[in-house]
Amino acid sequence: MMLSRLRLRLRPRSAASRALGMKAAPQYEPPLPPHFSMDAIAPPPHGLGSPTTPDVDPMAIVRQPVTAAHAVDLPASRLSALDSAAFTSDGKAEHARFGKLGDAAASVPLEYLALLRPAAEGAAALREVGAAPGSTVLVYGASRPSGLAAVQLASSMGCAVAAVVDGQHSGSDEMVDAVKGLTREPGFAVAEEYALCKASFRDEVLAAVRGEGGGGWDSAAFLEEFQRNLVDYAEHYPADLPAAVDAQQLKFEGKEKDRANFKVNMEAYLSQYMPGSPPIDAAALRARFDADQYELFKRKFGRQTSAVISGGDGVMDVTRFNPPEIVSRMIDSPEEGASDDDSNDYPFEFSIKHPPRPTTPTVQGGPIAGLIIEATPELVKAATAVSKANTLRQKAEALQFLTDGERNAHAAAASLVKLAKDANAPIRVVNGALPGFTSVSANEEDVQTALDAMAIGEDGEEAKLNYFVQVYRANDFPAYEAYGVFRAGEECTLRSVVVTK
Repeated sequence: MMLSRLRLRLRPRSAASRALGMKAAPQYEPPLPPHFSMDAIAPPPHGLGSPTTPDVDPMAIVRQPVTAAHAVDLPASRLSALDSAAFTSDGKAEHARFGKLGDAAASVPLEYLALLRPAAEGAAALREVGAAPGSTVLVYGASRPSGLAAVQLASSMGCAVAAVVDGQHSGSDEMVDAVKGLTREPGFAVAEEYALCKASFRDEVLAAVRGEGGGGWDSAAFLEEFQRNLVDYAEHYPADLPAAVDAQQLKFEGKEKDRANFKVNMEAYLSQYMPGSPPIDAAALRARFDADQYELFKRKFGRQTSAVISGGDGVMDVTRFNPPEIVSRMIDSPEEGASDDDSNDYPFEFSIKHPPRPTTPTVQGGPIAGLIIEATPELVKAATAVSKANTLRQKAEALQFLTDGERNAHAAAASLVKLAKDANAPIRVVNGALPGFTSVSANEEDVQTALDAMAIGEDGEEAKLNYFVQVYRANDFPAYEAYGVFRAGEECTLRSVVVTK
């Protein structure tokens, strides 16, 4: 038993001895390179910081340089390969359709160069119809790229432009006003629906041809219109009404149980508004309320507005200002007329005695030089359907199966075509083709004309040709390429969509 216990005790000792006798092999450490120091390796840009390497926000978007701009090819639902411009290796701009542009495009934004084709077509259309200063140019589709270029180029050369905004944008008052602002009197711009009134539209165009656009300045006509409106207002809103509201709104149309309190509640509610007009004698109004009285009457509005803004000066009642009552008192007791020396007291106030100074030089109307039609999708479909019909009945049937927008486009364009044919003026189609009409083809001269018009002067002078552009930077966000194509295909898109890459 002793021997067994001794053997058990010696075995672990022997294992321990062998373990203590083991030694790890030495590891090789390479020598440090010469001139090594702790500053030889720059710290990471984030966390530790460095005086020479500024910290960069990892969430910041670093914009990539723009090298190309593309318009959208709507029929193919992709970016256009031809209507695009890019920078070459030497920094020059090159158009996919017109080739190298040279120094002519040095001051033209790259986004505009993607729209060079419609701009050149607008210039080509003006050249082919023979537009010249002192003539009148008709334009249909004036808010589309080619039509917009024709409007601006014609106005800049001194033509009176009669522009019609097609159905896609005619419902936007902002776009119609923008196109109207690009024309100069006697030129004008109207929505497509106005061109459907053929007689009224014809009279407006003929007035522009005669140089009578803008209505001129007729003090007697302004005064007569005011007097007529005031008499109508007094008849429609008499003073016995609780307020100047339509009498139909005071009729009780509720439940019978509410009739007893309706009048009381309505009078209490309407008491916060000004009453209607006192009776106005039309004969006395025309005899005593002349241009001088109207001038004094208009000035009361300026003083009243100033009093309301400043809280009143203790003289004027800012809470009660009833213009019909003021006119009625002036009819009974005419005030002292304004002298010509007082005309400069309110230089920014409307005056029927002194016409405002023109802010832009006017152009001289003249004979119709020609008609430029933008081939909009609605007009193309309507014109194609009608062109296939032989008889008048078939044409009527073809129009019957079109949408309202397509019929309106055909009728509005027909109004312009009739005016152009009556004047023996040429008709040209831009941005597509229409049956029976000639489409334009831009040459190098037209491209140069468009580039010169889109160029921005060194002193910041505004270009003669501008576009409403919505740019999507696909070079920063590749998903914008598909989104830009989608937005360009939406109806009533007010801006031309351009995608940069």
